[in-house]
Amino acid sequence: MTNDLPFQPLLFGGDINVYSVARAFHEAYGVKSIAYGKYPSFPCYGSEIIDYRVCANNESAQVFCQNALAVSEEFPDKTILLLGCGDSYVQLAAHCKDQLPKNIIAPYIGGTLLDALINKEKFYALCDQYGIDHPATFVYEKSMGHDFTLPFGPPYIAKPADGVAYWATGVHELAKVYVCQTWEELLRALDQVYDAGYPDHMILQEFIPGDDTYMRVLTNYSDRNGLVKRMCLGHVLLEEHSPHGIGNHAVIMTEYDEELCLRIKTMLEDLHFTGFSNFDIKYDKRDGKYKAFEINCRQGRSNYYVTGAGQNIAKTLVQDRIEKQDLEFEICQTRSLWRMVPRQVAFSFIPKEYHSQMKALIQAGADSHSLEYVNDASWKRKLRIIKNHLGNIKRFERYNKKPQN
Repeated sequence: MTNDLPFQPLLFGGDINVYSVARAFHEAYGVKSIAYGKYPSFPCYGSEIIDYRVCANNESAQVFCQNALAVSEEFPDKTILLLGCGDSYVQLAAHCKDQLPKNIIAPYIGGTLLDALINKEKFYALCDQYGIDHPATFVYEKSMGHDFTLPFGPPYIAKPADGVAYWATGVHELAKVYVCQTWEELLRALDQVYDAGYPDHMILQEFIPGDDTYMRVLTNYSDRNGLVKRMCLGHVLLEEHSPHGIGNHAVIMTEYDEELCLRIKTMLEDLHFTGFSNFDIKYDKRDGKYKAFEINCRQGRSNYYVTGAGQNIAKTLVQDRIEKQDLEFEICQTRSLWRMVPRQVAFSFIPKEYHSQMKALIQAGADSHSLEYVNDASWKRKLRIIKNHLGNIKRFERYNKKPQN
C-alpha cells in the first residue's frame, strides 16, 4: 500500500492495544501502520493493516532507538508518529524522545514526570493534592516483612507500585493484581512477589465492593500545549477474571459524567500533560464517590471503545500534531457498545439490567468488536478470530461467575 500522507504511524507492541490503534489509523486515513512486537503473535502478526516486524529485544532502549531510526530513514520525507502501546514502551519513548531523529514525534511528557505518574504511590499523592478520591491505601516495603498492620480489613488488594519493574522480573506466575481474602493469603502473595526479585514497593488497598459494572475507564487526549481536548468515559460492564487477564476490560458502554471528567481535566492541565492518558476508576456505593485506581500515560488496551464512539484516536492525534489544529474541548456524549468477547459471552455474564441498553445499541449499529474489521478480513484471519471467540467462551466459563439475576 502506497502512503501518500505526510505521516507514518509507528507503533510498539503486539497486543490488542496495537491492533486497535492501527485500526483507528486505517479507518481514518487508509494508512498501514508499522509495528514492532516481540513475538509473531495474534492479533497483529499477519494483519493486512499492519506492517508487523518481530524484534525480540524490543524493550531494550538501544534496540528501541535503532528501530525508530530505521523507520525514520525509511520515510525521510514523512513525520513519524511514534506510539507506545504498553507501559515499558511509553517509558522508553518518554526517556528517549529527545534522542530520536527530528522527523519523529513521540507525543509524551518527559521521563521524570512520567515515572512519577506511573508509580502508584506517587500517583495517589497527586490525587490527594487535586481532590481526586482513591481507595484507602498502604505502601508496603519489603523490609517490613510480616510485621505490619493495615487500617482496613479483608479482602485486600495487592499490586506493584512500579508495573514496569514488576513485569521486568520475567516471572510469569505473578498475578497482575492479587485479591486476597485473608491476611495469610496476603502475606503469601507478598512473599511470592519479592521472591521473584521485584525491587520496589507494593500498594495494599481496601477492596471496594461491587462487581465489574461498578468500574469505569476514562480516556483523554491532551494536545501539544498541554490542554485536554478529548475525554471519553466508559462504563465497564464486564472484565476478565483469569489470573493474567484480571481487570482487562471485555465490554464497555460509553456514558457521560461532566463533573468527574472536569476534575481529571484540572489535574492533567496543571501537570502540563501531553498525549493520551487513561484512568481506571471504580464507583464506591458506600459513599457514592468515584475512586481512581491508576493512570496509564497512554491509550488503554480497550482504546477502540473511544474510536467506536466517534472520537477516532488516530484522527485526534493527526489533527493536533500533524495538522496543528486548535481543537475544541469535547467530552464524548455518543452512546456506543464495545466488546472484546462474543455477544453470547456479554449477555451471559453481564447483569440483565443492562441488556435492554446493550440490545438497543446493537440494533442501532452502535456496537463494535476490536478484532472484527471488514477491511482486515482474510479467511485465515476470520478463522483466527473464531478461535479467539471460542477461547473467550471457554475462559469466561472457567473464571467468571454468571450474575444471579
